[in-house]
Amino acid sequence: MAPMGIRLSPLGVAVFCLLGVGVIYHLYAGVISNRLSAFRQRSVNLRELLAVSVEAAVLGGREVKKVREENVLMEKSKGKTKEGASELLTLGDLRSHRKMFNLLRNTFPDVLVHSEEHDNTVDKEATWSRDIPADVLDKVDGRKEVPAESVTVWIDPLDATQEYTENLVKYVTTMVCVAVDGKPLIGVIHQPFTGFTAWALVDGGTNMGRRSAYSINPPKVIVSRSHSGKVKSYIQDAFGNGTTIIPAGGAGYKVLSLLEMPASKSETIDQADIYVHITFIKKWDICAGAAILSALGGRMTTLKGEDIDYSGEPLNKGGLLATVGVNHNTVLEKLPSWDPEDKQ
Repeated sequence: MAPMGIRLSPLGVAVFCLLGVGVIYHLYAGVISNRLSAFRQRSVNLRELLAVSVEAAVLGGREVKKVREENVLMEKSKGKTKEGASELLTLGDLRSHRKMFNLLRNTFPDVLVHSEEHDNTVDKEATWSRDIPADVLDKVDGRKEVPAESVTVWIDPLDATQEYTENLVKYVTTMVCVAVDGKPLIGVIHQPFTGFTAWALVDGGTNMGRRSAYSINPPKVIVSRSHSGKVKSYIQDAFGNGTTIIPAGGAGYKVLSLLEMPASKSETIDQADIYVHITFIKKWDICAGAAILSALGGRMTTLKGEDIDYSGEPLNKGGLLATVGVNHNTVLEKLPSWDPEDKQ
């Protein structure tokens, strides 16, 4: 109660309260803003992450194409695979990596990004254009978010480097994959030399589709060019001597060979029914394809039918079976017993 003889004006009280709120705001606005910003950073918008992944793959692809056209590859060996084949590194790999890695890291600093290549070049100017492709805007809900700490991004700045050095450019792709809690959720496969980009968000939309028909009696099987001799007997044991075996480069290309391609691009892609790989393979090679297949109801597993965890170490030691439009388990039952770890 106010002292006798003193009246409190309602207007004065209101002004006093407003001044108090103003003082508190100025004192704590920075703290509040920082905490809200930190909260926002802890979640990632999936449509935006898809859009940045598409942009990264396209920008990397431009570098890949430019280096190949300039014909100054500066290739060298990074070492040998467990099978004894040289792992090549070119200027195209490095320049693509710098574009893709820096764009993704700068846009989503709280997200873990793994790349096939390693380079200390930091480009803080690599920023997202804020453009979202029209088909992504049309097909993908912009409200889906996931915790940043649950996300692992795998990028392959140049898939099919061996074929790239041989100028077999139809096999070459750049790829980005987003895994959430180890499961592939976003896949982007870009063809630098045709300009086509395949993308998918599992349970969210895709610009790809399955073909109208597939066969497993016998199937057309796409396999690695590098191991076509070893895999031939494996495939024939599974499906018979009359099985068509398609040797090809690049895991991204092999996944696209299972899908319905746009009419203008279909002539550049082989058509296969299943994709088999019988040796070790890195997750940046296969994660994007796994996401796209999953979005279309397909599957990619080890040769024993195990799901692949796309977190942790990069190496998948279980071989690979990829299918869409056929019964995956039926195909698995036909495969001979094979342990890639025993064959290295």
